Amino acid sequence: MRVAIFDFDGTLYPQETFKLMMNYMKKHPIHASKYQPFYRALMKPYLAYKMKLYPENKMKAKSMQLYLNALKDMPQQEVENYFKDMSKEMHNELNVTVVDRLKKHLIAGDHVLLVSGAFAPMLNEVTRDLAIHDVIGTQIPMSNGTIDTETAIYHIQGERKNEMIEQALQGLDIDWKNSSAYGDSISDITVLELVGNPVAVRPESRLQAIAEDRKWEILW
Repeated sequence: MRVAIFDFDGTLYPQETFKLMMNYMKKHPIHASKYQPFYRALMKPYLAYKMKLYPENKMKAKSMQLYLNALKDMPQQEVENYFKDMSKEMHNELNVTVVDRLKKHLIAGDHVLLVSGAFAPMLNEVTRDLAIHDVIGTQIPMSNGTIDTETAIYHIQGERKNEMIEQALQGLDIDWKNSSAYGDSISDITVLELVGNPVAVRPESRLQAIAEDRKWEILW
């Protein structure tokens, strides 16, 4: 079995979803009051990251955790509606070239996975019409029907993507040499190296340098 693995931010979706999430909270008719406390809390890890005192992966995980903390005690149905409403316009903003590739993999009979650090409800909503076999994202901890901010999120990034891919494909005989993966960032490198057909999508400079050196396909 061949697989085709897609990243989301910067790959299937051309932008960064965290910026979208911030703007959505800031302008939300009910939850806008939560934005300023969230933003103030976010500045400490972000500035530490910019000063190279805090690793990028930890900064991203911390940012996602702080976002959920701002939505503390939100009921599960409201959580689903919140991310569903946020994602409405994203359907029309996907990278059409990457969507076309994804559809071709589906037609060819490949097992398609979307693996991203974005929150799972957002990914499920945005991709609901794409017939992806496995949509893997960061889960929102819930307890007694509301967001559980006492339980740390397990942010899906870096080698954790490989871990989740392995779990999703457990027991299947995968033809890795003829499989494909798509990503835009150096953090996707461990996934891209899994397959015989890695594709760098509008890559940032570090990934571009590797892709050019290894003669990987680059989609602009």
